[in-house]
Amino acid sequence: MFKVTIDQNSGFCWGVIRTIEMAEHELGNNGDLYSLGDIIHNPMEIERLGQKGLRAISVDELKALKNTRVLIRAHGEPASTYQIARENNIEIIDATCPVVTKVQERIRKFYDDGYQIVIFGKKEHAEVMGLVGQTNGEAVVIRTIDEIDKVDLSRKTVLFSQTTMDKPAFHRLKDALKGKIDELIVATMEDEAVDFHAKDTICGQVSGRDKKLKQFASDNDVVVFVAGRKSSNGKVLYSICKEVNERTHFVEHESEIDFSWFDGAETVGITGATSTPQWLMEKVKQHVTTVEV
Repeated sequence: MFKVTIDQNSGFCWGVIRTIEMAEHELGNNGDLYSLGDIIHNPMEIERLGQKGLRAISVDELKALKNTRVLIRAHGEPASTYQIARENNIEIIDATCPVVTKVQERIRKFYDDGYQIVIFGKKEHAEVMGLVGQTNGEAVVIRTIDEIDKVDLSRKTVLFSQTTMDKPAFHRLKDALKGKIDELIVATMEDEAVDFHAKDTICGQVSGRDKKLKQFASDNDVVVFVAGRKSSNGKVLYSICKEVNERTHFVEHESEIDFSWFDGAETVGITGATSTPQWLMEKVKQHVTTVEV
């Protein structure tokens, strides 16, 4: 039998732990609770909390609700969501991750000061929608250097990031933006530099995992990466594992495991995203250890 180890640095980040604890507290004290969108990008955890009375709703469904309670998940929401809640007498249980809240506050400050806001992130991601909402929908969202042409390089500009993006990619984008601005200044023979700032707002707990995750992946013959397929963080961390160890396999739950993955392996590592619950990785480990070699 091969040795199976769960990555001690994997699983919920503290922001997600806080959100889950708030949801369970409210469910335990007051019964059913609505969540605006899936509380977390992990279908197994959604199912567990759903059995306790948590129901995910859309923004359109929120508009039709009155006199009830709605939880704002860790990703955060734009100001318009809170306005709807006030108008409909909805009690908000605000579980926005404090890291995201801080980014929202900083974006609002720069926006109010007349800056063009550029966000490195995924346009349809819930967190990014909340960040864009701090600018009356005016922020420019880009994911690649090829999209720089969306930015008005003549305006004073500040670059922020979705908290779960890749740090090296952020800095490449920052350098590319600065280079394009400098080129414009030379081409137009302007005397003054364009006011440009870059704020690395990637979560330290997410970016800090890279080095330890690479070591974990290299220490094991096979890696089982457990995460929800909607998880942005999960996709990033999985790709890091895969780069280090080609025998890395992505699963949402234990039923997706193919025992042939472990042929010839002496060590198997189990890890996951910041949205992967510990209990699920334990369940995957229990399933893997049923393999007879």
